[in-house]
Amino acid sequence: MAGNLVARSVHDLSAAAWFGGSLMGAIGLNGATAQAKDPAERTRLSSAGWMRWAPVQTAAFVSHLAADLAIAWENKGRIAKQDGVARDTAIKTAVTVAGAGVTLYAGILGKKVETLADQGGRGATEPKPGASEELKSAQQQLKLLQWAIPAFAAAVIILGAKHGEMQRPKNVFQGLRP
Repeated sequence: MAGNLVARSVHDLSAAAWFGGSLMGAIGLNGATAQAKDPAERTRLSSAGWMRWAPVQTAAFVSHLAADLAIAWENKGRIAKQDGVARDTAIKTAVTVAGAGVTLYAGILGKKVETLADQGGRGATEPKPGASEELKSAQQQLKLLQWAIPAFAAAVIILGAKHGEMQRPKNVFQGLRP
């Protein structure tokens, strides 16, 4: 029981870090750095902030994966036998892997923006006129991904909640008599 509680807690907290960190970065960090007077500072500061977040994000993903495996092991019988649980587990796994891939790709693009930061931008994800095609492309992709990432994280959280609800008895009042 205690091991499952720890695994579920780590699972939910790591997904919350992924969701909250990515949303704060898109709104707070990228929004704040767009206020810098120097266009090069906009891209440099945003890149610096995201690079500081990357180790926390990586730790959250590793923790999430470990917790997922522990939860799956604890619930292997339910996954095999309860109607819909294997399907939903596969969907949640696919969404998690896709979201992790999108997040990793955003990190790669962010590293590219960091190396080209001296060109500057209107904002962290908004290229300025005259920027190289490489920087423009990276920033334009990041503009979309900064919203896709929290959407993936939210889907993982929602699917996790659905899994929890599937463990409840069908009739919560079953066995209670007036």
